[in-house]
Amino acid sequence: MEKLLISACLAGDKVRYNGQSLPISGQLDALLRANFELVKCCPEVASGMPIPRASAEIVGGSAQLVLQAHARVEDNQGHNVTDDFVRGANMALQLCLSNNIRYALLAQGSPSCGSELVYDGTFSGVKKPGRGVTAELLIKHGITVFSPDSIQEYLNQQPHTSRD
Repeated sequence: MEKLLISACLAGDKVRYNGQSLPISGQLDALLRANFELVKCCPEVASGMPIPRASAEIVGGSAQLVLQAHARVEDNQGHNVTDDFVRGANMALQLCLSNNIRYALLAQGSPSCGSELVYDGTFSGVKKPGRGVTAELLIKHGITVFSPDSIQEYLNQQPHTSRD
């Protein structure tokens, strides 16, 4: 069965910055489990960041620029946490590569996992089109990254049988 990397918070683990989860619907969970072997990962926790932790946003550019060391990730207290986010992204990539994972379902909005939207770096609650650091790195290495909405659309177009 094909493996799917899933943000641990979407799988129900209380690993988000605020110590909460962001669980997907039971219907989507069942559909995923019927089609994939789920491999949970929170890049931020994997990198050693605590739970809870200060919220963070990409500042001064995009995730691509963060990976090129031309932008940074800061928490809402002004601390530069770029190294933690890049380390976590690399750990998620290594998990994918070592387990032959070609697909990932990541939490939307996160400076780590956002696949379509991220917060704009002003800590004002405004989202903008963009990717998080982990999503950017996975895509750069050929891994297809989904949000909960986009994977639902993808699965609805697929036959409802397990993949080999």
